[in-house]
Amino acid sequence: MPETIRAAVCRDFNAPLSIESVTLADPGPGEVKVAVKACAICHSDIIFAEGGWGGELPMVLGHEAAGVVERVGAGVKGVQPGDHAVVTLIRSCGQCPYCAGGDQVLCEEVFPLDRRSPIATQGGAPLVHGLRTGAFAEKVVVEKSQIAVIPKDIAFDAASLLACGVITGFGAVTNTARIPAGANVAVIGCGGVGLNAVQGALAAGARIIAAIDLADDKLDAAKRFGATLALNPAHGDVRDILMTATGGRGVDYVFVTVGAKSAIDGASQYITKNGSIVIVGMPPSGVMGEFDPGLLAAWNQRIIGSKMGSARVSRDIPYLVSLYKAGRLKLDELVTGRFALDDINAAIESTKRGEALRNVVVF
Repeated sequence: MPETIRAAVCRDFNAPLSIESVTLADPGPGEVKVAVKACAICHSDIIFAEGGWGGELPMVLGHEAAGVVERVGAGVKGVQPGDHAVVTLIRSCGQCPYCAGGDQVLCEEVFPLDRRSPIATQGGAPLVHGLRTGAFAEKVVVEKSQIAVIPKDIAFDAASLLACGVITGFGAVTNTARIPAGANVAVIGCGGVGLNAVQGALAAGARIIAAIDLADDKLDAAKRFGATLALNPAHGDVRDILMTATGGRGVDYVFVTVGAKSAIDGASQYITKNGSIVIVGMPPSGVMGEFDPGLLAAWNQRIIGSKMGSARVSRDIPYLVSLYKAGRLKLDELVTGRFALDDINAAIESTKRGEALRNVVVF
């Protein structure tokens, strides 16, 4: 029988979320119900809530979550009630051509949860299962592949960050770009995703890790997370500094972790011949980038897209947990504020004002 829970519902783009009682279905075959203990605010949720990527309403957003497994559907193995788990938006079948090639984030399977939302109003009208997760709610039902079981001694607020911000930034460096040791790297944008790109570059053995942002407090954070240079375009010519630091050549990789046209268009000025621009942050639909294709070809440069850090949930989250437990990955330091569900709109507004690395809704 459907269960009544509380959730933050997006009913109008650009309007505050509405805290409502909704219903959540029982998990079907291959599905898992999780009692959410923490869900971080990601800029993707904000772009959706503002209508930047279109979509239907009403919708329950939230996709960066951790909690306790409550029920499992038929055929679920490796997950049981009482397990602590990270809940991701990555849903993969393991068998389609993309999954078979290791690209789980591109899985082409259409799952039962893609056909019917597990969330509904009290009157039975379906609510959109935002980002396949709907974790701005007390509980979620997701496909088993979206679950990564974690040790019970990791705090839920820190663990929730692994679901998106960490795997997206860290994985862009280590999975998508696969930078070699000794590479020179620049990261544009030092929010939650950007700081994890910095951490990924540090773990991969980058020589220069240049953090670029307009907010000095975020640059200070980047230095604490491993950046060797902290550069504010308002306080100096970033290109000149990078060229001096790299013998006039430029960096090997630029990771653009913000969805801003100016950041995307400006990235090419920083890379060397044979260098790469990695687009991590996603702008609203319709935003177009500009580049010089002749120079790109002449200098053998590349523009690479990175979705969710090319992550494989069952491999990457346990690996990141091991780094965290060994003191080689900062998670607790990313949590800026903790908010109750009733205060989620304040958490969102704080994030939009640039006041937070990651604000987390805790249950």
